[in-house]
Amino acid sequence: MATLTIWRFGTAHGADRAAETLESLAKRELITVHDAATVSWEADRKKPMTRQLHNLAGRGALGGAFWGLLFGLIFFIPLLGAVIGAATGAVTGALSDVGIDDNLIKQIRSQITPGTSALFILSSSAVIDKVREAFTQQEKPELIFTNLSDEQERALREVFAEEHPKTNGEHVS
Repeated sequence: MATLTIWRFGTAHGADRAAETLESLAKRELITVHDAATVSWEADRKKPMTRQLHNLAGRGALGGAFWGLLFGLIFFIPLLGAVIGAATGAVTGALSDVGIDDNLIKQIRSQITPGTSALFILSSSAVIDKVREAFTQQEKPELIFTNLSDEQERALREVFAEEHPKTNGEHVS
């Protein structure tokens, strides 16, 4: 079973440092990373920068379509207002089928704000104590996570299946 894990950091660059830690954990086989992305929001910016971590993405990576859609719902669509409200409802309905509901989106939106960052990880086979220990050595980490069932993971992969290039640091926003 895969787990969608979201780590929030109290600085705009905390997630980038945590991504390096995640890469080290994956190399030591303490976690299997299927896909990952970061959100970095400088305090003086109107919107965050998002980046899919292709160097960490495994064979079952979700790809840019998933991250782009999720980050769009969280950070960019609220800025566009009611003009696209109906389309947003259809998209959030598809995400709720795979375990990402409006409450989680609202929670993320309220906690990832200017001056903060987040690391989003789809993983399995984690040695939780070792991962938690490694991340608590980061600056001001806060863990928010949602476990996805096998059925939800399959549905997520079906909805967002795409070919995914092996390039480092491609922006999905």
